[in-house]
Amino acid sequence: MTEITAHYSAGTLLGIAACAVVLLLVLIMRFKVHAFLALILVSIATALVTGVPFDKVVPTLLTGFGGTLASVALLVGLGAMIGRLLEISGGAKVLADTLIGKFGPHRAPFALGVASLLFGFPIFFDAGLVVMLPIIFSVAKQFGGSTLKYAFPAAGAFAVMHALVPPHPGPVAASELLGANIGLLVITGLVIAIPTWYLGAYLYGQYAGKKFDIKLPSSFLGSIEADANHQPPSFGMVLSILLMPLVLIFLDTGLNTATVLGWVSANNTLVNFLRMLGKTPVALLITVFFALLVFSRNHTRQHLEKVCDGALGPICGIILVTGAGGMFGGVLRASGIGDALAGVLSDTGMPVIVAAFVISTALRVAQGSATVALTTTAALVSPMVAATAGLSEFDLCFIVIAIAGGATVLSHVNDSGFWLVGRFLEMDEKTTLKTWTVMETLIGTIAFVFALIGSIIL
Repeated sequence: MTEITAHYSAGTLLGIAACAVVLLLVLIMRFKVHAFLALILVSIATALVTGVPFDKVVPTLLTGFGGTLASVALLVGLGAMIGRLLEISGGAKVLADTLIGKFGPHRAPFALGVASLLFGFPIFFDAGLVVMLPIIFSVAKQFGGSTLKYAFPAAGAFAVMHALVPPHPGPVAASELLGANIGLLVITGLVIAIPTWYLGAYLYGQYAGKKFDIKLPSSFLGSIEADANHQPPSFGMVLSILLMPLVLIFLDTGLNTATVLGWVSANNTLVNFLRMLGKTPVALLITVFFALLVFSRNHTRQHLEKVCDGALGPICGIILVTGAGGMFGGVLRASGIGDALAGVLSDTGMPVIVAAFVISTALRVAQGSATVALTTTAALVSPMVAATAGLSEFDLCFIVIAIAGGATVLSHVNDSGFWLVGRFLEMDEKTTLKTWTVMETLIGTIAFVFALIGSIIL
């Protein structure tokens, strides 16, 4: 993108940026303007105020919007299809039932969490939680105790995967804006996500289950009707579908490492072909077709086509908000605001990864949307990242995770996830703040600490 010559000092530009963010928050929070519309309006206003020529305003907006969607839309769309196909096939129930059988009744919360971690790779937080809740309630009714004991390990698993691991839109958008290797981010995100879930969701869920006696919701019917017309997939098949993208993505990252170390030639045709198969969009596409082939044995092609079509509808809003966040970031970069912020943060001596977490946390608390906080923060710190010498591919991944951690903490009344969990579990606002908000804060903070440690070690 061609940068516009800045007409103002760094202090003035930062003041404009602050006003732009405040205006964005006021529009979303006070006047209830949809984030997509608010981001477009604020992007245009920021471009005009910073002196972007009239004939370059729209091209600047479209460059930021299109550049973000180029990668985000593919990954999110394909991931949603995989999740929906597993959902309609009964894959979630197969995962839960099998894992409870393996781990035993006493470790049912752990088994539900592991199932949700696996199922949470392709499916979004809201959708995954809705699919798993009837299973969670059934297990809670069977084994007894507070519902939180079973619900939080699962809900926390979806939250962790949604925040840290592609193809979810937040980490995908941030990796695109910061130039992080998305295949490496998948692996790094998983390595950090698992202990983060165990400490922040599973262990805390067991503690919350003892402290807060939450009964089963009155709306729960107490059973899940099996689909008598179709045979659900085996546990091994579900696991194969979920792990296939990871194995394919490792082809790219593993062979890239082998190339750097000189083990294989960078010009080898087979190596380059396998690396192409390991690119995340291609890996997810292969997985979608594999899932379609598997499920075509018990479902008609017309039904599967409708399932894939239905998977795309609910994610359109997420994709558009993500693209609009990239648009706002494009304006910040083109106007020089991002460079001004980078200069100020560099002068304070605050490490990039810490600044990323602090900014993301502030935006998350202020407006609620993790996606908006994540994409906006990535846009704000991207010039600072670009100007910081010596950052490795791992460092870029850790910065993305730090931003995601900040965008996860302190979920409260302006976050849709807060109300989703509170209403499904029939908890009042005070109890939801004492439980769900605390767990989200633990998850985000622990992920940031792991990322910070990783950036120091590697």
